[in-house]
Amino acid sequence: MAEIKHKPAFTMPMRGLLLLTGIYTSLWGAFFRWFGEEAFTWLAMEIEPVAVSGTTAYGTVGMITGIAVFLAAFYPLSWIYLIVVGIMGKLVTLTWFLTGYIGEVGWNKRSVFHVVFNEAIWLVPLSIILYNAWEVKKFLKGNKP
Repeated sequence: MAEIKHKPAFTMPMRGLLLLTGIYTSLWGAFFRWFGEEAFTWLAMEIEPVAVSGTTAYGTVGMITGIAVFLAAFYPLSWIYLIVVGIMGKLVTLTWFLTGYIGEVGWNKRSVFHVVFNEAIWLVPLSIILYNAWEVKKFLKGNKP
């Protein structure tokens, strides 16, 4: 008797989550790119401007990460490397924020929100989607006629 293999599927909600992640990340990147000093002053919960540098580069990396993830949603199995770029970009911006800006901004409810909900939490669904995309790609490669 033939063994029935589990057939993995890349569902539309996963594509939708890639689109949402890409748009959300791009918008936050644009926000930091063009309003960096004001954004970090807001994150620090200060009235006086916080002296930070490199916000344009930080925002640009965020925008590139978001665009890569957004584009990955259109052909997730062919452009699987863009999902990897998205995960790496999120890791870079998370590390960059924690090492470069948290000393100036400080830990408060706004900075914790940014670290958790804008950087770290997106790594979980992106990793799950990447794993699923690899499984589907491997399944399709193994079952070609």
